[in-house]
Amino acid sequence: MNALNKLLTSAAIGLAVGVTSFSAVAETPANMLVIAHRIDDVTTVDPAESFEFAGSDISRNVYGRLVNLDPADLAAGYQPDLAESWEVSEDGKSITFTMREGVKFHSGNPVTAEDAAFSLQRAVILNKTPAFILTQFGFTPENATETIKADGNTLTITTDKKYATSFVLNCLTATIGGIVDKAVVMANEVDGDMGNTWLKTNSAGSGPYILNSWKPNESVTLTSNPEYYGGAPAMERVIVRHVTESASQRLLLERGDIDIARNLNPEDIAGVMSADGVKVDDELKGRLMYLALNQKHPVLSKPEVRQAFKYLIDYEGMRDSFLKGQYTIHQNFLPATYLGASEENPFSYNIEKAKELLAAAGVEGLEVEIGVREAQERIEIGQAFQNAAAQAGIKVNITVGTAKQILARYRARELDVYLGAWGPDYPDPQTNAGTFAYNPDNSDEANATGLLAWRTGWDAGGLTEKVEAAVTEGDREKRVQMYLDIQEEFREISPFVMMFQQIEQSALRDNVANWSTGQAVTAAAYWQVTK
Repeated sequence: MNALNKLLTSAAIGLAVGVTSFSAVAETPANMLVIAHRIDDVTTVDPAESFEFAGSDISRNVYGRLVNLDPADLAAGYQPDLAESWEVSEDGKSITFTMREGVKFHSGNPVTAEDAAFSLQRAVILNKTPAFILTQFGFTPENATETIKADGNTLTITTDKKYATSFVLNCLTATIGGIVDKAVVMANEVDGDMGNTWLKTNSAGSGPYILNSWKPNESVTLTSNPEYYGGAPAMERVIVRHVTESASQRLLLERGDIDIARNLNPEDIAGVMSADGVKVDDELKGRLMYLALNQKHPVLSKPEVRQAFKYLIDYEGMRDSFLKGQYTIHQNFLPATYLGASEENPFSYNIEKAKELLAAAGVEGLEVEIGVREAQERIEIGQAFQNAAAQAGIKVNITVGTAKQILARYRARELDVYLGAWGPDYPDPQTNAGTFAYNPDNSDEANATGLLAWRTGWDAGGLTEKVEAAVTEGDREKRVQMYLDIQEEFREISPFVMMFQQIEQSALRDNVANWSTGQAVTAAAYWQVTK
């Protein structure tokens, strides 16, 4: 057993025994990064299918993309990655990428334009939840091999109409833009699934890390890629442990058993600020906390009821108590820092106003079920809402489950009310406009689970056409105003109660440097971290 494996084994044994008392602070190995994080939302690590927060973290570190975001300079926007350059056709519909030469997959196979074409075609053909990120450009399972084509060392994608080039490239920075090793994936194909079953738990990337193991609801282990074209990461191993309780994460951090705690509540953040050897980093994230009211429900679909729920949220009370320092009030679907984001927050906690609206709708004795993931702050938000709703004569029954359980029911349009979070898939306003306010086919047969308006059974109230117009507008200032107008209408008519935008507070051992959770535009990166 080599020295690194001995270190890993001893660290794993120490972590597995749980929290016990020691007289001295432990320390993780200098070449290993250990993170405590809630990762129960990971259901697959296939980049064509992965669509949840923790899964995006894995993909960001395992898969290269044609263009990517540099964790050391996120403000710069998309940068060359597996493609070293690109050219746009005169009609604006085609982008031709020239691949970076000499890059290898983890298998040792060279990364080629054919791999890139296969990866994007595959994502479209499989048509999993995040496929809409690509299919919104007119790519379909039927035309994918013609509209996404490799030619030698170049890859050309041709969209159905002219879009802003930045919009297309921003979409390619999403998880679904991960480039997979065609030879390895197809060698593991089963019954025509294009390797999907195998890639749920394995990786075939070229990124700075290799997926060593994923144990659902337990841990993720990554091993550094010594052949990474950007240079081998300093952290040779990254272990992400699933630790749900804030108090447990805090104790592990203060003991030195982990390097980073990502889910500390405000009370524990305040506590670790005075602990020796610990620091706290704040990053405004793109994640939004919201309620979704099922429009298939005969009462929740009434306009006055939708509006009433927006007055049953104690925005300031929650922000200033159990969410303190970790969420800011935000009542719009575009996160702050995004092009076209609105600063308007017109709703306030007003029980009497809610009662008036419910009376106007002829509603009394309403009883609804709200689905909540078993995460502390979400349960507390649900309980606060439950108490407020009771004062307005609404009985709210809270169902708490794993992310997988609750999301499955939400995606099947079964829940009366869903309380959850949504994060942008790429750094362009269309990322949220195209899911909260866009729903071209509201039928059950459409099964458009990637669109939150569809999940909520809402036909988007005429906003679909306005979103389509905004995404093709070439004038930046006009486009900004279009999104502001869409959000103003959305606030008034939608069944979504937008509540908060996240401020992620990571608590770190003070020897950890260059950590980034991705701010509002992407997922966490590990390869630039040093200790």
